[in-house]
Amino acid sequence: MQADLSHIKVIGFDADDTLWVNETYFRDAEKSFSQILSRFETPNNIDQELFRVEIENLAFYGYGIKAFVLSMLEAALKISNYQLLPKEVESILNIGKKMIDHPVELIDGVIETLSTLEHRYRLILITKGDLLDQERKLKKSNLAHYFHHIEVLSEKKEENYSGLLNQLDIKPSEFLMVGNSLKSDVLPLIHIKSNAAHVPFHTTWQHEIVTEDETNGKHYLTLKNVKELIPYLISR
Repeated sequence: MQADLSHIKVIGFDADDTLWVNETYFRDAEKSFSQILSRFETPNNIDQELFRVEIENLAFYGYGIKAFVLSMLEAALKISNYQLLPKEVESILNIGKKMIDHPVELIDGVIETLSTLEHRYRLILITKGDLLDQERKLKKSNLAHYFHHIEVLSEKKEENYSGLLNQLDIKPSEFLMVGNSLKSDVLPLIHIKSNAAHVPFHTTWQHEIVTEDETNGKHYLTLKNVKELIPYLISR
């Protein structure tokens, strides 16, 4: 059944893994981190400890590469029983620098979608993470001119979306959020009686995974790629 989006006036786009590739580089970084610490532990145990430390540190550092590097250093100290060598510390820091310096790789169909929708809708970018890092990626992407407003949130929860929509004078019923994360880009919008489109990415961070029970009975659009959004919004 064709979704009715005729009431939509404003479209929000997530950034990481919706507009450009992001999580893939974190997975590569985790592999490099595991190799550095291979003399201390198995890859599986290293991954588990790093994830545990990351989740504990969210309240302190938030999201983004710099937070990830701090968590890698803390996890490395614990995994190595504080026997980490200075060169190994340097190698971990270099993982973060390499991630920050990485070119932005746009996901297929993003430019076509944004250029098709920009004159018909008010487009806004809603992402979370480190402000400096997100600003850097946005500049490298050359996508900023498509958006009427750009917002970097510390979290993507119901209260964050409600506050932003209120600030921008957007009715929830007239807003559509497009993103790869069910936890961050879909469920919070449904809970505030807004609209969402899920565009899955092939890699998802453990923290963003939700259970089937959490999505049961929830109504949202699921797309194979971002270009599939166009017919739902332009065909009328």
